[in-house]
Amino acid sequence: MAMPRTGQGTGEQRHSQLLRGVLDLCLLALLAERPRYGFEIVEALAERGLELVSEGSVYPLLARVEKAGLAESYRAPSASGGAPRKYYRLTGTGHAELLAGQVEWRRFSEAVDRVLPDGRRGGTA
Repeated sequence: MAMPRTGQGTGEQRHSQLLRGVLDLCLLALLAERPRYGFEIVEALAERGLELVSEGSVYPLLARVEKAGLAESYRAPSASGGAPRKYYRLTGTGHAELLAGQVEWRRFSEAVDRVLPDGRRGGTA
């Protein structure tokens, strides 16, 4: 497999590809904290350093998560007095999926950490 050429945007592309693999897990984690509506999820992700995630990515993912039975939605009045918002909360199945995903992520990230050199130590493992 060919590696992408280094250049402007490569880091952002890599970040985007890595994020695609764990965005569903991040979404479940946010919903485990408390029920949220779509834009609120985008804001929470950005606050935590995942500013590349847009509403265009979150809403289809929320629909898939709901269809899979991992979350359920309900409408509640907007705090600003506008139209009611559609909130999402985890189901029992969603909590179980989050726990399993966290275990899988930790195993995976620990394995990657064993392969990648630690840049703070001069690039050697």
